[in-house]
Amino acid sequence: MAALADIVAALEGIAPLRLAAEWDSVGLLVGTRRTTIDRVMACLTLTEAVAREAVRQRIDMILAHHPLPFRPVGRITDDSSTGRILLDLLGGGIAVWSSHTAWDSAAGGINDQLARMMQLDHAVPLQPDPSEPTVGIGRAGDAAAGVTVGGLATRLMNALGASDRSVAIAGCQVAGDVDRPAGRVGIVCGSGGELVPVAAAAGCTTFVTGEIRLHDAIAATAAGLSVIAVGHHASERFSMAGLAGRLADAVPGLSCEVSRADVDPLAWITA
Repeated sequence: MAALADIVAALEGIAPLRLAAEWDSVGLLVGTRRTTIDRVMACLTLTEAVAREAVRQRIDMILAHHPLPFRPVGRITDDSSTGRILLDLLGGGIAVWSSHTAWDSAAGGINDQLARMMQLDHAVPLQPDPSEPTVGIGRAGDAAAGVTVGGLATRLMNALGASDRSVAIAGCQVAGDVDRPAGRVGIVCGSGGELVPVAAAAGCTTFVTGEIRLHDAIAATAAGLSVIAVGHHASERFSMAGLAGRLADAVPGLSCEVSRADVDPLAWITA
């Protein structure tokens, strides 16, 4: 059992909240700082199923990547999904913490891990943090000579499938020529289409993200970039086991596990 203050300190050491985007909602979102925590459960998205799982498992704290609540809540009733989730959590005395874009940007965070999965060299932030240039938004690194866009996509899908058995990688979206060299690769986990101009300015020729809008993909190819989109859930979910493990190492005696109810709401089907 650990004081919530010790858990907060450990999480901010792993993913400093100052790295979060200005629009983000991060940190302690539900709960009281005076409590003590025995069991933590990590998930990508805090759905109703995940909340029910946490109550059944007598979890004390949920470490959710996607913040909930994200926007201000005017009322908490069972008329909405957010209300039902919050009522379940409050009834079970379960706290919620989110690192979200801070974990995306941190050293060893999601984008760093994606760069390692693709075996990129010389990975650096796309947008370095002003006070700590070795961390920041996204990553850019060099694929080995001879690695094509299609080969890089396959390498990433295989790595994601091997790292998280709960993620079924049945394919990914690619824009541009799959047979061209991958070259310099820009990475933004989750939904990264808005960073296409940043990747292009950084000299990238391939852009890897979770999901991308049609017009952002068209803009990317017009700017000379190929695009690989592996799915929002797949591009981030794998990292939560690692974050839970790092928290367990930092706070001795704390039980940390990963949700089994946290699944991709989008599935591939074949004709």
